[in-house]
Amino acid sequence: MSTFSKFAAALPLILLAGAAQAHTDSDVGGFISGFTHPILGWDHVIAMVAVGLWGAFLGKPAIWILPVVFPLVMAFGGALGVLGVPIPAVEAGIALSGVVLGLLIVFAVRAPLWVAAVIVGVFAIFHGHAHGTELPEAANPFAYGIGFVIGTGALHLAGIALGLLVGSAAGRVVVRAAGGVIAAVGAAFLFGVA
Repeated sequence: MSTFSKFAAALPLILLAGAAQAHTDSDVGGFISGFTHPILGWDHVIAMVAVGLWGAFLGKPAIWILPVVFPLVMAFGGALGVLGVPIPAVEAGIALSGVVLGLLIVFAVRAPLWVAAVIVGVFAIFHGHAHGTELPEAANPFAYGIGFVIGTGALHLAGIALGLLVGSAAGRVVVRAAGGVIAAVGAAFLFGVA
């Protein structure tokens, strides 16, 4: 068996292991846990990529405002989680973020900037609350938060990079198709399939 074949055979196991660990944090310092948490959890990946993707689709100034609004409001949601302030249906809110943001991209919705920021901000509260309540006792909360913001920013940048394809007709199709994938994955989480 060639090296490529071995890698291809092991890849699904690696991805499954990463997804299974997305909601557990074990490093003592907290930075790695914070950084990898959004990147290894598909429910978070789709929403954070979607924020960057929709921002790029909407153009300036949304291309940078939405990816700034999300982590700022997410920090507020995280603080609520750390303080133990209950928010109902957090996991459903996270899943809905993928569905709604994905559909906004699929249907090429050009919302006013303030409306887009409110939509992104509402979903950021759910994501932040989940992470605040999951903040590991042993981890350094500051290091975890820094890692989490950097991981989130990396996913927003990935969405922006993909969203820059809207400059061509074929690129617009790719961007809208990516929105469809995001919405489908969000629906799978919402209905317990994923």
